[in-house]
Amino acid sequence: MEGSLSTKTVFSLCVFCALVLATTVESFAQQTKPWTEWNKKDAEKILSDSPWSQTQVETDTSEMFYSPTSDPRTSGGRTSTTGSRQAQGATNQAVNVKYHIRFFSARPVRQALVRLIELNQKNTDQKITERLHSFAEVQATDSVIITVTYESTDQRFQNKAMQAFNAAVTGVLKNNTYLELKTGQRLFLEEYVAPGKDGFGARFIFLRQPEGKLFITPDSGEVRFYSEVATDIKLNMRFHVSDMNYNGKIEY
Repeated sequence: MEGSLSTKTVFSLCVFCALVLATTVESFAQQTKPWTEWNKKDAEKILSDSPWSQTQVETDTSEMFYSPTSDPRTSGGRTSTTGSRQAQGATNQAVNVKYHIRFFSARPVRQALVRLIELNQKNTDQKITERLHSFAEVQATDSVIITVTYESTDQRFQNKAMQAFNAAVTGVLKNNTYLELKTGQRLFLEEYVAPGKDGFGARFIFLRQPEGKLFITPDSGEVRFYSEVATDIKLNMRFHVSDMNYNGKIEY
């Protein structure tokens, strides 16, 4: 009985070690593979689900179930309706709004963005290519920049988000937008830039070295980005600093 138990234990350990080795090899391969060789899937992974980019999904289920939409002023108030349904029509399904929150100042994010541009526009002028590569490779020294893009399964909800981000201003956001460490220490917003034509999204800019020293360090453990863009748009995402290791350095 003891011999049998020992054999099972050894087998389990071997399987575990094999899985760990496979994961380590895969992770190492991803880190050492030049970004100029990333395919579309590689780049999109960096931008949607990686140590530098996470997606916050908000789901509206208020109109998921069918109910006639009509104006109570003409129906005597007998039908089920809400102000939202009257204003934008009934969806009769759950609606998702996705907010892609990224450390834009981290090189992997900019490299992924440039790589997608290159894959989508294969015949790019040499000078433009050089500028794009310079933009992708330059190391951020003064600021930590978080960008946010958004998308929705319903155009009306996306337009609502667009209006909120375009209307937002630094003066209003700076009191409820910050980076927070696990110690509770907060770094408040320095500047906000509304989304532009470049497609990179809204920019939330923070000082990298407030009071002359780095706010985020390799020992920070975790950093949370929080912002109340509007009453019904609250961004809240945590990132693990130790996972932001890229080519031997912490990138953010």
